[in-house]
This record gives sequence, structure tokens and C-alpha cells, in this order.
Amino acid sequence: MTDRIRTEVPGPRSQILLARQRAALPAGLGSALPVFVESAAGGEVVDVDGNTFIDFGSGIAVTTVGNSAPRVVARATEQLRRFTHTCYLVNPYESYVAVCEKLNELAPVAGEARTALFNSGAEAVENAVKVARAATGRPGIVVFDHAFHGRTLLTMALTAKNIPYKQGFGPFVGDVHRAPMAYPYRWPTGPRDCAQEAADALADLIDRQAGADTIAAVVIEPIQGEGGFIVPAPGFLPKVRQICSDRGLILIADEVQSGIARTGTWFASEHEGIRPDLVTSAKGLGGGLPIAAVTGRADLMDAAPAGGLGGTFSGNPVACAAALGVFEEIEEHNLLARARRIGEIMLPALHDLQRSHDAIGDVRGRGAMIAIELVHGDRRPNPDLTARIAARCHREGLLVLTAGSFGNVLRFLPPLSISDDLLMEGLSVLRSAIAAEA
Repeated sequence: MTDRIRTEVPGPRSQILLARQRAALPAGLGSALPVFVESAAGGEVVDVDGNTFIDFGSGIAVTTVGNSAPRVVARATEQLRRFTHTCYLVNPYESYVAVCEKLNELAPVAGEARTALFNSGAEAVENAVKVARAATGRPGIVVFDHAFHGRTLLTMALTAKNIPYKQGFGPFVGDVHRAPMAYPYRWPTGPRDCAQEAADALADLIDRQAGADTIAAVVIEPIQGEGGFIVPAPGFLPKVRQICSDRGLILIADEVQSGIARTGTWFASEHEGIRPDLVTSAKGLGGGLPIAAVTGRADLMDAAPAGGLGGTFSGNPVACAAALGVFEEIEEHNLLARARRIGEIMLPALHDLQRSHDAIGDVRGRGAMIAIELVHGDRRPNPDLTARIAARCHREGLLVLTAGSFGNVLRFLPPLSISDDLLMEGLSVLRSAIAAEA
């Protein structure tokens, strides 16, 4: 055991709660690290047994500004005192408008923008598709291999991975076409030609296989999340933008995981200068409270009929207050620069590890959205090693998450509020875990 870990993991009190969980919850609900949380702040999570974990997960990119960021807590608390809910569709309130105004200012869409608020990333993606279909009058949607867009019926159809997300839940929504992703590490002819060949395959899919006049939108994650933090080959995203523009298709950037300062810019689309027509955001937007958004060109957003957008809880006032607190935390503490700094610390350290361990096939990411891909000597995915390293990290007090279509990616999403000392300590734990298991 380490100074951080006082008991076995999970500890005695967590074990009691896990027994209650098994009796009360369905088996389909699970946890990456099954310890029950007592408190969390400053890049650390403390469980009910007094074990402390360095947080390299941020609730899957949700607590980007921290688990208890002062501005988020203060704004949400003040709003709770005033009122918890009215339903924006019944009685509007200013904070909803303020969140939309800020997203209209920040999102990299071309021209005048409009925003509608929702509850989750999957709901945002569904509504972006609704807007695209309403604006174009076409049904078809193009997505990519390794994509993850959610767990609802439509977003499961958009998601690439079967187990655990789709198995047994079909049949799924039709008119969904899948193109190869420009995945440099695993592109058959190598990374040099990846962007152009993937773009050619996308154009062929649209023009020859589906028919461009049947396609409403192309949906892409500027950095794929659950699929393994895949950063597309340089130049691929601009080519996707051009393919859509040339054919009158709507480009939807799914920035649910990569947006809201995670990669060192407000949105990951900015790294290659692309301007999507619609952008989805969620996760980091609410600082831990459930809120999501679709931001897009005004002419597209206005295409949905009156009453066609919204929902009972969409843009809840407490969540809107929290989102305004998130914007303040990012701007007042210069967290865009902090995200870039985290990348400047982590990426060289991970490349050093890669030079020492052949099992690390690839190191990739931007800002504070970083991953390593673990492989056998012939580049075959190595999910067993990935699981062993993650489990050892957990036992040593570092919370890490796995990802990837093959289950062989360790992804790192530290909160932007984490200190350099904690970041380096976490990297030291990871280094030891890889040395012990690889």
C-alpha cells in the first residue's frame, strides 16, 4: 500500500456499498473504479474508506474545471436558493439565454449562431441530427469507424463499437453510413497518406455508395473519445469540411468530450481551423451538472419547427448557472493555457515511456486529452495488458480510464485545476505500473 491507499481497493465500506449496489441496480451499470466517493477537489478523489486517488479521469471529461470549482459551486448554490426549475418551455429565465449567448460567441461556426440547450451529449447529437434533417429535407447521416456518439437508439446507430454499447439493443435507426476514420497509427498504408486516402474513401461513400442527394450531414469527433482519443491525420478535418461544402452537406462536430477547453482551445475543431455547421457540447460544460448544447448556423438552427426542440429539463436553471461558472473559471484562471501546459508536461513524459517500453505503440492527444495505445510486438491490440496496468494504477492511487475500439487504450483526462506536483506524481505511478506489468 502507498501513503494514498489505506485499505484494499475497494475497501471495506465500499464493499458494503457494492453489495447494496448489486441488490438495487441492474447489472448493466458498472464503474471503472468501484470505490464510493466521499469528496473530490483539486485533482484528487477521496473514497469512503479514506483512500485518495489522483484524478486522471475528470468524470470522463466532465469536471474539467475541477470537482468543486468555486465559481460553479457559488453560482449553482445561489440559483438553488432562488428556484430549482420552471421548465424553459413554460417560463424562461435569463441564465439559459446567457449560456446560449456565450456558446454563440465561442463555438467556431461560420456567421451568426444560435444555441439550444439539452441534458446530455447523446441528446445533443440527436438534436443536431434533427436540425440537419429539417434543414436539408434529407435522411442520411455519415459517421466514422471508431466513433462514439451515445447510448440512445439513434446515437447507438451512429456509434461504431458493438460491445458493450449496442449488443442486444437493435434493430437500430437506418440511413446511417460509416466511413473509415483517418487513424494514423492503424492506417493500412501508413500515416503519410492517411488523410488523403481517408478523404477519398469518404467522398466515394457519399457519392457512389449512398448518393450525396440523400445525405443530410456528416458527424465527426474532431478527436475521437471512446474510440481511443484518435487525433485524425493532419489535414483530414479540412478535407472533410471541403467535401461537405462541395456537396451541400452539413458538417456536425461532436465536441461532447473534446470541447470546453479540454484540448487547449475552447473547441478541438479550432486546432485545424475548421468551421463546422453545427457543434455539440456537454460533459465539461456544466462542471458536473447535466447540461448539453447544440450550437450552429442561425439559418440551420431556425429550420426546426416551433416546438420541435427542447425538453422538460433541458437547460435547467441550476445547470445553466453552473455553466456560467465554468466559463468564468476558464477565463479567470486562463485554463486554455493550463490545458496546453498539461499536454506539454504529459506528452514528452509518455514519449519517454514509449522509448523504454515496446508495449506502448502510440502516444497521442492534444492539451489535457491524451492517450497511449498498448500493443503486442506486432502491433496487435493488447487489452489484457491495458486492464492490468489500469488495475495496478487504481491500487496505487491513480484513477485512469480505458478506451478504444479494441479496449487497449489508456486515456488521461486530468482536471485543468490539477497542480504540476500531482500531475508528476500521477505520471510516476503510471510509470511504475507499466514497468511492473509490461
